[in-house]
Amino acid sequence: MKSKQFLLNVLVLFAAVAAQAARVDTVRVNSPAMKKEVQVVYVLPDKALDKKAEACPTVYLLHGFGGNARTWVGIKPDLGKIADEKGIIFVCPDGKNSWYWDSPKNPDYRYETFVSSELVKYTDEHYATVPEKKARAITGLSMGGHGALWVAIRHHDTFGAAGSTSGGVDIRPFPKNWEMSRQLGEYESDPALWDAHTVIMQVDKIQNGNLALIIDCGEQDFFLDVNKALHAKLLERKIDHDFITRPGAHNGKYWNNSIDYQILFFDKFFRR
Repeated sequence: MKSKQFLLNVLVLFAAVAAQAARVDTVRVNSPAMKKEVQVVYVLPDKALDKKAEACPTVYLLHGFGGNARTWVGIKPDLGKIADEKGIIFVCPDGKNSWYWDSPKNPDYRYETFVSSELVKYTDEHYATVPEKKARAITGLSMGGHGALWVAIRHHDTFGAAGSTSGGVDIRPFPKNWEMSRQLGEYESDPALWDAHTVIMQVDKIQNGNLALIIDCGEQDFFLDVNKALHAKLLERKIDHDFITRPGAHNGKYWNNSIDYQILFFDKFFRR
């Protein structure tokens, strides 16, 4: 009898713990700019689920080329555990293969507007967020690293911190890759347009202190040189930032590890 009662107590405790676990919501967010709905995955800490929910900071996670809204929860299966431990809401939109631009060639691709404005507005209206730049960060991998810095630099009134892991932070050395010409046209026909749509050429839009920045790249990554060039330009402009290289290539194993350091960086930023 005692063993049955013990088992019952364990099951009740397990149910209570499970009820307090982070929740993953998959929703469709309307984009007036693109006249369509965009899939977004939210990873919500348990403290944000209570009826008297405590407001939480948000980290927007952008996927890379060929990815989707579920890319980050696949790369980092314990994202829910991290959400609970840190009290952070993670927001993972489907950015297609947009490079997170408002494409000058394709009006159906206005992902800069979607992420920087429409998605932030929806998130703040529907979840227990702290709706201020001091509690918003954005980062991403590869194409999403480019997108995160692109969006944050151009909208540093919205985001207080930004990062990039293995980011394509200068697209110009890769004009035939990753469908970028679908959004910008061929490089040869308009190099100035490509200059205007690459992260490294946006640095003059910020001053030191506008953004808390963290940038990392693997030593075996094909984007290593462009990340080193961005680091040098930020140093030249005297813009404080964390820059990290470590052994690793352009793959999920690297990102599963690197995102831990970026989340720690953002958590410290939120707690200032």
